Amino acid sequence: MKKSIKIILAILIIALLVIVLMYFKTSNSKEVVDYEVEKPFYTSINTKAVATGKLNPEEEIELKPQISGIVDKIVVEEGDVVKKGDLIAVIRVVPNEQSLVSARSRIASSKLTFNNNKVQYDRDQALFNKGVISKQAFERTELTYKQSQETLQQAKNDYQIIKQGSISRGSTANTNIIAQIPGTILEIPVREGDQVIQSNNFNAGTTIATIADMSLMIFEGNVDEAEVGKLKEGRDIKVVLGAVKDKTFPAKLNFIAPKGKEVNGAVQFTIKATVTVDSTVQIRAGYSANAEMDLEAKDSVLCVKEALLQFNRSNDKPFVEILTGNNKFKKRNVKLGISDGINVEILKGVSKDDKIKVWNKIYDEKDDKK
Repeated sequence: MKKSIKIILAILIIALLVIVLMYFKTSNSKEVVDYEVEKPFYTSINTKAVATGKLNPEEEIELKPQISGIVDKIVVEEGDVVKKGDLIAVIRVVPNEQSLVSARSRIASSKLTFNNNKVQYDRDQALFNKGVISKQAFERTELTYKQSQETLQQAKNDYQIIKQGSISRGSTANTNIIAQIPGTILEIPVREGDQVIQSNNFNAGTTIATIADMSLMIFEGNVDEAEVGKLKEGRDIKVVLGAVKDKTFPAKLNFIAPKGKEVNGAVQFTIKATVTVDSTVQIRAGYSANAEMDLEAKDSVLCVKEALLQFNRSNDKPFVEILTGNNKFKKRNVKLGISDGINVEILKGVSKDDKIKVWNKIYDEKDDKK
């Protein structure tokens, strides 16, 4: 019995010894983490704001008919360059039968009145020449005659307008759609044979064509509320087009919206800037664009890389770890200035000779294999 107990105790002692030896072996085999350090440096920081938007013509108009009818002819195509006064399309009037009948009736009635007044005018003129009636009586007859003559002519004009859309077929006819500004035809949303509605106080009317001056372009985009307070109208900015690589266009900020709009939970403010277009580059309306605006710049300031910063979980205050001895670091709170997203200005907390811990270095897989 005693012998078996001794054997069991011996086995337990050997097992404990093996566990202790394995623990020390594992502990001693762990690699000591050797952190790299970096020093603060002096550089220039330029903070920028980026607004996303589109490039559109500054002057863009929609041509609408002055009379309802059917598109009889379109003489231009999308992309054509036109001058002011050029013919764009011709509208064929489809008269209303009831309106035509009423117009004919007014002509007939006005003609009867005119003929009657003409007979009276001729009679009174002969009597006036003989001195039978006074001049005042003759002038009344003459006025009535001329008024009936004007009424008859107006009735004829109304009939002509209802029937063919205009009194004459000249360049000023309502049926002719002409360019109101020089520019490029951006869009023709109708085709020959389409019915169109005239523009009036109750209806915007059918758009025949859209014309824009492509030499005068404007950037329109949105900027965040955190950055809009740093912008001022009249300052120079740069516009980058998504469709034009490796080229920036100078622009001048000329409008900042006084009221913001909530977009996806964030308040955005509309800005507009006049863009100087290079004549050697073909620009199209609706290009997506980004506006780069300098907000604040400082030269030769003490900076560190933003990747070296750490933040206290309880109060979100930034700090860095300063090397104090052999792979030993000490936390030190810092006061930050402006940042460009890569480097951040240090106002207080570190000096140029301090060595800061690189705590979040990303190792290359090739280095790990080596």
